Amino acid sequence: EVQLQASGGGLVQAGGSLRLSCAVSGLTGDDYTVTWFRQAPGKEREGAATIIRKVIPSDPSIIYAESVKGRFAISKDNAKNTVYLQMNSLKPEDAAVYYCAVDGRFAVYSANWNKDWAHYYWGQGTLVTVSS
Repeated sequence: EVQLQASGGGLVQAGGSLRLSCAVSGLTGDDYTVTWFRQAPGKEREGAATIIRKVIPSDPSIIYAESVKGRFAISKDNAKNTVYLQMNSLKPEDAAVYYCAVDGRFAVYSANWNKDWAHYYWGQGTLVTVSS
């Protein structure tokens, strides 16, 4: 059974940093795509960053949303089966519930990495609050 456990959210001042963690069980290695999504109150859920499973040789391994590029960094520790999202230079507009998600039998590629419907397994979400 695949389970995802997100943690690391909290309250931070604008300009500060947080590191989110997503512990993945039931999957190993690089045989899955993992994406951090976020959803702010009253807004649609959006993809923030992803590590894409290597199926299409031309696909990039990591993709960021334009809104977080240069400030966020996604990484994965295969030994710990944990995915991280390092968030620096946080802005009030980064405040949201952050979710980690992985694909299932149908792989997520670069074309649909930021589509929540393309992901099958989801963590419970962790709240990030950014004060101005």
